[in-house]
Order: sequence, then structure tokens, then C-alpha cells
Amino acid sequence: MIMNTLIQTDRFTLSESERSAIEHEMHHYEDPRAASIEALKIVQKQRGWVPDGAADAIGEILGIPASDVEGVATFYSQIFRQPVGRHVIRVCDSMTCYIGGHESVVSEMQKQLGIGLGQTTADQRFTLLPVCCLGNCDKAPALMIDDDTFGDVQPDGVAKLLEEYK
Repeated sequence: MIMNTLIQTDRFTLSESERSAIEHEMHHYEDPRAASIEALKIVQKQRGWVPDGAADAIGEILGIPASDVEGVATFYSQIFRQPVGRHVIRVCDSMTCYIGGHESVVSEMQKQLGIGLGQTTADQRFTLLPVCCLGNCDKAPALMIDDDTFGDVQPDGVAKLLEEYK
């Protein structure tokens, strides 16, 4: 019989596998603060997002203040602080993408999905999020679906693009 040891912190519990993975990662870094992004990614991979209380539990394992972990979690747009859909769509809203037609692409996305920015579809399939820049300015307007980057996105191509992820 396998027993799972849990770390409990303010209603947030790290599983044994999360704790083990975080401890394994922290040994790759001289400064434990550097492991905080990997620790957050471990929790997110297991749960789909990083719940409140995770910073305390991660900080306890890494031996750093929870505020340091929280700072990393709030800085990186790839760390989700609330539940998201199975597929996360990040629409670039930088000046370059805005000039390139960002608004019409976002409008078509919202129409096709039936949600606004920052929302998740009722079937939990898609979450639509704005991001400051995807670094794909030469192909504006740009967006990402999960880890896939798309450039020169046009409103008439949105339906076909979404179909690939259904």
C-alpha cells in the first residue's frame, strides 16, 4: 500500500508527486529562488492552474518567502492564477498587433467562442486571454493557442483555427 504524504498550507495541499518533483528541480539551482518558476509549472501541470496557497507551500519546500514565489507567479503570464479551459488562447494586444488588426481578430474570436477576454467557454474547452506581447511582431496580429504560435491571423481564418483544437 502506497501512502501519500501531503503538505497542508491554508487549505492548499501539495501532493507527494508535486513535492517530489519540486524537490528534484530545486537541486538543479544554486539559488532556490531560481527554482520557483519550475515549482509553479509543476503545480500548474498537475492542476491546470496555480491555486491560492501554492506560494506558501512552494516557499516552504524551497526555503524562501512565499512573497518571492508569489512575485514570480504574478509576473509571468504563462502561470495561471485561476482555472482555465483545456486550451488557452493568448491574443497579443501590443501596439504592432493592434495596428495589424488585433481588434477584428479578437472580435471574431469572441463571436466564435461566445465569451469575452478573460473568460472560459461553458464547456471548459477554451479560455481567451490578452497578453502584452508574444514577440511575433513581424507577423502581426499574432496569437497563441496552448504552445502553438500563429501569425498574420485574419478574422476569416479564426473558425478554421479553432476547429483544430476542438
